[in-house]
Amino acid sequence: MSDAETTAGPGAPRGGPDQLDEALLATLFTQSAVGLGVLDPQLRLVRANSLVEGEDVGEYIGHRFTEAFRLDDPDGTEQLMKRVLAGEGPARDHLVRGRLRRIPGDREFLVSVYRLDGPGGPGAPALGLLAAVVDVTERQRARARNAALAAVRDAVGGSLDVAATCRSFADALVPGFADLAVVEVVDDVLRGADPPVGPLPPGTPLRRAASGRCDAFRDTAEGAGEGGARGRSGVTRRLAARTPYALATTDLRARFVPLGPDNPWPATDPDGARAVAETGAHSLIVVPLTLRGAVLGLVSLYRCGAAEPFDEDDVSLAVSAATRAALGIDNARRYEREHIIASTVQRRLLPQAERQQAAVDTAHVLLPGRDSGCWFDTIALSGARTALVVGGVAGEGLQSAIAMGQLRTVIQALAGLDLEPEEVLARLKDTADRLADERAALPPADALQSEPMSAGCVYGVYDPFTRTCTVARAGHPAPLIVGPDGRVVALDVPEGPGLFSTDSALFAPATVTLEVGSLLAFCTAELLSGDRAAERITETLARPGRSLQQLGDDIVYALPDDTRSAGAALLLARTGTVSDHLVATWDLAQDNPTTPATARGLVRDRLQGWGLGEDTVEATELIVSELVTNAVRYGTPPLRLRLLLDSTLTCEVHDGSPASPHLRHARTVDEGGRGLFIVSRLASHWGARHGPDGKVLWTEQDLPEDERNGAGGER
Repeated sequence: MSDAETTAGPGAPRGGPDQLDEALLATLFTQSAVGLGVLDPQLRLVRANSLVEGEDVGEYIGHRFTEAFRLDDPDGTEQLMKRVLAGEGPARDHLVRGRLRRIPGDREFLVSVYRLDGPGGPGAPALGLLAAVVDVTERQRARARNAALAAVRDAVGGSLDVAATCRSFADALVPGFADLAVVEVVDDVLRGADPPVGPLPPGTPLRRAASGRCDAFRDTAEGAGEGGARGRSGVTRRLAARTPYALATTDLRARFVPLGPDNPWPATDPDGARAVAETGAHSLIVVPLTLRGAVLGLVSLYRCGAAEPFDEDDVSLAVSAATRAALGIDNARRYEREHIIASTVQRRLLPQAERQQAAVDTAHVLLPGRDSGCWFDTIALSGARTALVVGGVAGEGLQSAIAMGQLRTVIQALAGLDLEPEEVLARLKDTADRLADERAALPPADALQSEPMSAGCVYGVYDPFTRTCTVARAGHPAPLIVGPDGRVVALDVPEGPGLFSTDSALFAPATVTLEVGSLLAFCTAELLSGDRAAERITETLARPGRSLQQLGDDIVYALPDDTRSAGAALLLARTGTVSDHLVATWDLAQDNPTTPATARGLVRDRLQGWGLGEDTVEATELIVSELVTNAVRYGTPPLRLRLLLDSTLTCEVHDGSPASPHLRHARTVDEGGRGLFIVSRLASHWGARHGPDGKVLWTEQDLPEDERNGAGGER
């Protein structure tokens, strides 16, 4: 038996070690599914199998490995191979990118490199390297497609803004899937309208909602016009006929379009053809954004330069991604429409202009946003008093705006009853409780039935004669007070329960005496939230020498950015007093039967001094005579008469009795009972308000325009 047979053992193949090695190498280089190449110490290929299917192995022999595969980073790969030659260990699964001679486009290879030791073992110079090459281009493409689709799923749908949804969609596809992406939406859809049913009518305007560009093509695409692959967001265009864009919106099918000089359609779309030429785009996928047969817009995806052209598998991914995007855009559109309706309702329900109030200057700031339930109001009350109101219904959408309108209407009606602030809020909460009960009684299938309701309100009344402001609040921040010296303090008002809460605690008011020129700031809770928002508002309010409108603007400038997205309301009021020339007050005898006649004489003299006409003087004499007569007969001391001239003429008769008269409809044979009926016919408004020392009967008379403009010559 030979030495070779003895060494190999009884079960080994016949032949010597050299023959076995040669057979092993032949088998590996002819049958291995992995590309194998032997490199000499100069990194040249000396032996190789068919490294990549479809390539002629003979073309590689004698070339450096990096030259044969035309790698994007040849230096980095050669440095890696040199480290393996030096004995630093094998390099496994090194991903490289390159190009082959016979297969177009970029390819990706997974390369593993092993050292071929010489006769002297690992310490001796190496004979060369063994490189194992696997073409993973398709695997990487599939992975990239999956990653792009996952990015779309993660990015799209997180916003209820149409433009933001489109931007997220474009950013998710670039640069991982496309070099350029353009998302266009039907112009009316961006405004919340229902999308048209396909096919898209010719000439329908599409507005560019978003575009994405990889860095390599950013410069060439930035200054683009309105066609094809370029153009800035916001540009509107109408699709040219007989182009892939128009065809995709006609039959609602995606299209894969190789771009080249032989395409016939660029002649009908010169702007698009020029854009394609400038960006070097060579491959296009056009996908309509459709949902349940309606067309929301169009997506155009481009690959440019040396990028691998799109294929049919890419079209399938683009369609899946566009379907996801269409759903997100439609959800955002529906929200946008409801938000527009809610904002419109809110604007219509709020005061449409600044209301002039006696002895109070006011200004407001309303920041539109998600919260469509915040409101403000200034309400003129009897006796030159002013009610200041700010409130908010939590939530967004049409239902919040409707609830806000209901509460605002109720509080206006309650204010007209001359109730104290705590009574106004108590009755307002009763109304809120009824609204909550009505919502809870809705059928369980109604989505509104399970939505909780929450609202807050602060209500204050300023009296210029006593210079006091009485405030009560229901689950709402207390107002801020700025004195003439610039010192800012929050009014210490006990917080009552929210309007829709189940808490039945009573509302407690707080009264503060203000110096003339003080500033009151009523604001919603959203305005005080955010980074240092309350501190910023306080610092801004303390700055002197600005009008209320300038002050409101400065507060907006100082707010954190996220406040504007939520929406908020701010009401500013600067307090004053009524000029002595516009007020006349007399103390009258309670037990003297001639008191009504005395009151008529005093009123006539005062009104003539103010320059009012005879008709107004006679009507006022009759009103005062009836009110004073009623106080003399049924009231108790002290008896006081006051006239106030402003845009209207106000008469007030005060006495110490808490009992209020009521309007009667006297019969023909009755000798009395017509006093208040006459008063109600002569006055525009009349009423009674109560205080700790009795009651006040008051009337308001509208003045003719010439008397409003020329009266009060003694001012």
